[in-house]
Amino acid sequence: MTRIVSEQAQDGLGLSTVAAVVVAAGQGLRAGQPLPKQFATWRGKPVVRHSVEAFASAGISPILVVIPDGAEALAGEALRDIPGVQFTVGGETRQESVRLGLELLAGTAPDLVLIHDAARPIVPPAVIESLLATLRHYRGAIPVLPVVDSLAHVDRDDRGDVMGAKAQREDLRRVQTPQAFHFTDILAAHREWAGAATAGDDAQVAQAWGMDVAMTEGDEALHKLTFASDFAAPLPAVRVGTGYDVHRLSEGEELWLCGVKIAHTHGLAGHSDADVAIHALVDALLGAIGAGDIGQHFPPSDPQWKGAASHQFLSHAGTLVREAGYALGNADVTIVCEAPKIGPHREAMRNRLAEILDVDIAAISVKATTTEKLGFTGRREGIAAQAAVSLIRT
Repeated sequence: MTRIVSEQAQDGLGLSTVAAVVVAAGQGLRAGQPLPKQFATWRGKPVVRHSVEAFASAGISPILVVIPDGAEALAGEALRDIPGVQFTVGGETRQESVRLGLELLAGTAPDLVLIHDAARPIVPPAVIESLLATLRHYRGAIPVLPVVDSLAHVDRDDRGDVMGAKAQREDLRRVQTPQAFHFTDILAAHREWAGAATAGDDAQVAQAWGMDVAMTEGDEALHKLTFASDFAAPLPAVRVGTGYDVHRLSEGEELWLCGVKIAHTHGLAGHSDADVAIHALVDALLGAIGAGDIGQHFPPSDPQWKGAASHQFLSHAGTLVREAGYALGNADVTIVCEAPKIGPHREAMRNRLAEILDVDIAAISVKATTTEKLGFTGRREGIAAQAAVSLIRT
């Protein structure tokens, strides 16, 4: 059994042995996962593995994980290669599961034990250190956070729930895990609790046994995963996308660039109006939200898009961006051609793109370059465009 040594833990406790019980015996049905939430993947690894790794990194051993009946294979895969991990099957209630875990540890009788809910995957080292240090003076310690919202008791009438007396939030705290105890005390408390009402946590069991339980500072990172939304990947604050398109110049065609019609000897040929700049911008927007490309949304094989104005494509892409939870940060479009000159039309192009996307013109850049008469654009056979966009989470 590992001995935990730190300046704080030594004072008053001597060279103490510390074990952990991680409760992972529930079914986690509210989380909406295809398997119990403690074994579901969260941030790249099973939920239970996060906290077990935190305890192992703190030098705590053994780490006893209490699991559902029949979940041995799931638990073994989730926690493989972590030293000092043991398993036991839990009971009908959380309290019974903890007691069974403590009974199994009784053979080695650690000095101290941390009891933790696997559904709280992030366990900051500072919380562990603070709990163990507090056990210098108390038999039990729990991490807590202040209540910041206003609270009220609930009264009920024939219409439903109504606001009752105000609750004093200054006298209340949000309780978290892990919770720390002197091992022999918490084992005795759980043995005496057997058959009593359902226990909310181990501190309640300890207090009923007559133990003084100290409060230490918790951490918002100890958030409990409960609902399906807790498993949804958070949207990144910024996303970027790029697009590129080419169209052939042809006599007898209209020339549309960035939604602006330009008088020229040749126009761009394509299934729609062949606005190469808008097409590149549409691909950049779709790419930034992982929504494919312009051909998937407006296939050239579909006759309804023959000769269509490309502003429809851009408007559609802008709508998809908003539905994905983003707003345009900026768009940068580069048109590659020998002719016509883009400079005289640049501001009209910026205004038109800003109008279609419903953004400020400051978010739109349009510029042009040539290829020094090299390649198909240099030979005036076609026009190319590339676009880059940044999206900001709303």
